[in-house]
Amino acid sequence: MAYSISNAFRCYSETLRLGPRQDQCGRVNPTPTPSSLLSFNSSPFLGQTLGASLSRRNIPVRAKMAASEGSINGSNRMLVFVPPHPLIKHWISVLRNDQTPCPIFRNAIGELGRLLMYEASREWLPTVVGEIMSPMGAASVEFIDPREPIAVVPILRAGLALAEHASTVLPANKIYHLGISRDEKTLLPSVYLNKLPDVFPKNSRVFLVDPMLATGGTIIAAMDMLKERGLSVQQIKVICAVAAPPALSKLNEKYPGLHVYAGIIDPEVNDKGFIIPGLGDAGDRSFGT
Repeated sequence: MAYSISNAFRCYSETLRLGPRQDQCGRVNPTPTPSSLLSFNSSPFLGQTLGASLSRRNIPVRAKMAASEGSINGSNRMLVFVPPHPLIKHWISVLRNDQTPCPIFRNAIGELGRLLMYEASREWLPTVVGEIMSPMGAASVEFIDPREPIAVVPILRAGLALAEHASTVLPANKIYHLGISRDEKTLLPSVYLNKLPDVFPKNSRVFLVDPMLATGGTIIAAMDMLKERGLSVQQIKVICAVAAPPALSKLNEKYPGLHVYAGIIDPEVNDKGFIIPGLGDAGDRSFGT
């Protein structure tokens, strides 16, 4: 059965500049709202630097949460964020083009993942503050806390490509691989590889990476496995290139309060489980097989 935007999930956002527009009936408009540009974290090795600095000097350090209490606790509604950055639009356009060759496609989806994880980590990562010596004197500093666990869980295969540049954005992260395939006839998910820990460390923050949220079977199966391992909805953020109403509706029903970051929201899923217009099979196009 094909789904259209008329029976789609209603998308909410606490921050208008990050949320897709709605019409008066509450239906999702894939066109994002204007916003200011992003900046980039140019140093992926802050955790190592912090550790070295603390070992050399006796510096008082106090832990600080970058996010407010309200943003950590979230709300009872699932929120979908479509960051309106021109580079995100650019990489989505490159991915959509059926003439894009495999190497360029894989680079484009990696760059898109980098931008989405940057946005998703805003006001969510724990930090420590202290003082270090710069070449010119003492300086107050703030680093991502290397003692707090940050994990990336790509869903194979295509999730590997979307998460390829995670280490350039997230200092001291761990990667746990999760392989889930979808039956082409029934569209039901099947787990063929599970490298998740039995229990995630306390206070973990996990980025669940799946390029295509179409029918919702794969992402729901992955969320179930994370929840079974001790994670709450507030400890997980979903990163995807393209999302569609069926998957978003299922996530909203089962995991209210979840935050999803998408490059774009498309209106339909066809009877074969592909997003329309989408970008095709992200795994095949990423790896050329």
